[in-house]
Amino acid sequence: MMNYRIRHTTEYRYQEPVSTGHNRLCLTPLTLSRQRCISTDIKISPLPDELTYSKDFFGNTLLFVSIYKEHEVLKIFSDSMLEMEDRDLPIQAAASMVKWEQVTELLRTDPSQYADLIQYTMPSLYIPYSQPIRDFALDCFTPGASLWEASMLLMGKIFNTIEFKPGFTTVNTPVESIIQTRKGVCQDIAHLMIACLRNMGLPARYVSGYIETLPPPGKEKLVGSDASHAWVAIYFPQIGWVEFDPTNNHLPSHMHITVAFGRDYFDVAPIKGIIFSSGSQAIDVKVDVNRLS
Repeated sequence: MMNYRIRHTTEYRYQEPVSTGHNRLCLTPLTLSRQRCISTDIKISPLPDELTYSKDFFGNTLLFVSIYKEHEVLKIFSDSMLEMEDRDLPIQAAASMVKWEQVTELLRTDPSQYADLIQYTMPSLYIPYSQPIRDFALDCFTPGASLWEASMLLMGKIFNTIEFKPGFTTVNTPVESIIQTRKGVCQDIAHLMIACLRNMGLPARYVSGYIETLPPPGKEKLVGSDASHAWVAIYFPQIGWVEFDPTNNHLPSHMHITVAFGRDYFDVAPIKGIIFSSGSQAIDVKVDVNRLS
């Protein structure tokens, strides 16, 4: 059992005063079989005029915030405490002999039983059906290959093909562009793997959260040096959702803290909303993932 404290600070500075702002925050980590969210404290400045918690369609915790007073700076600070254990599903998935074609056949022949999975095979805002994406994935899904073998091959291919390049893309960069430029960030890399799987008819979902990073030997960890992270979950019959991290080419462990899951980034963006103002804005984000014991 590992104990973690996660502090996530976001600061918006607006060129012109904001008279009204509405934001949806997705910053509260989930409680899962191998993850327990002990507490989450979210502080907002200026103080919201309206504040409402709710659960979304996927079971994620959302906080809706409205501010009607004029402001030039918005600060959002989230402080969470968690208990983490290593995932056990990858061990079961590695031993599974289910073929990837069998999964697509299950969904095709018995859609009512697997209705909740169908949405994760369909296109979504950032995940298209596309022949170039299918062509990119095809050599990983050879006839008769197990779902585990195909998933591991795909994760390795993406890791070895796509360079992690911060600042090279935006949230709206198409998945096909990632294949062409061979560069992106964890969000792009997760979208690419999900798109490959869905184009092969397999259920895959986007996982948003944090990952513990370790400093080089002999160096201290810098405050705010961590970041939000994204990875992928693939459905294995009789086992459940098994996670893969194509950005790092490894299977998520206790170092991966899940905040939310959905069809793609749009469903689980940490902060999104609208403001009534003119001019530009600057954003500064700092994340600290600290292991306590």
